[in-house]
Amino acid sequence: MKDVSTKIKDSAGDRLFVIFIYVGLSLITLSILYPLIYIVSSSLSSPLAVTSGRVWLWPVDVTLDGYKAVLGSSKVIMGYANSLFYTVFGTIIAVTLTVLLAYPLSRKSFFGRTFLMFFILFTMLFSGGLIPEYLVVQNLGMVDTRWALLIPKAIAVWQVIIARTFFQTSIPEELVEASEMDGCSDLRFLWSVVIPLAKPIIAVLVLMYAIMQWNSYFDALIYLKSEALYPLQLVLRNILILNTDASSLMSASEMMERQQLAELMKYSLIVVASLPVLIIYPFVQKYFMQGMLIGSVKG
Repeated sequence: MKDVSTKIKDSAGDRLFVIFIYVGLSLITLSILYPLIYIVSSSLSSPLAVTSGRVWLWPVDVTLDGYKAVLGSSKVIMGYANSLFYTVFGTIIAVTLTVLLAYPLSRKSFFGRTFLMFFILFTMLFSGGLIPEYLVVQNLGMVDTRWALLIPKAIAVWQVIIARTFFQTSIPEELVEASEMDGCSDLRFLWSVVIPLAKPIIAVLVLMYAIMQWNSYFDALIYLKSEALYPLQLVLRNILILNTDASSLMSASEMMERQQLAELMKYSLIVVASLPVLIIYPFVQKYFMQGMLIGSVKG
């Protein structure tokens, strides 16, 4: 008996819809990729080509002057090292505190979890404001110290909600009860059972907190006075401001040359500042997608 293979033909409307989807996705992809390509091309082009608008897609008059200026600045290197410090240790502190807060809130046996969750959610709608927050940081003796960038914003409510939802949907109560019958303590259960099962959501938290710490500059602007503690973003801001402020003391040619170099450094710094995030993301992408899908389920 012959195998008869039948193929369902798409209607003209279905084919038109698929074409529309592919065209739309292609336009979205181009709108995302073009700014990235433009920034990289501008960072590799000559200052004159960048300021004159001759860079459109590919580098023009290729040069590494921007990167030489960035990497040759001691302030930029110092800011880069400070940002790495704040990102690594800030992420460790934030993820640890978030897990320690979110896991108890996910357990039905935790007394007062609804009341505590209400106060946590309340902070998403109302806050004390900048001045009360600064006074708290000042009274704790953290002004002009690294702790000012690590402790005050260590826990984000949205991340707590995502982690709590993940624990509710992924760690069944029966598993907790079985561990209690075996004499397992809460801390031992958290370390030996919950943490290994929570790798996807931990990867999500690491990426979220790391990006937040790496891009943060406002807290440094408010709490830090010593340039030795400045993160990279604040160093970049100061470099651009100083280039603008000093222009009034220079001749026209010097002013133009400095402005062109500042414009080129801006693109080079964007590329350099984006490297850590671009390096980290491929390693946590699998866990990030899985954790976001599970953590978004309503518990």
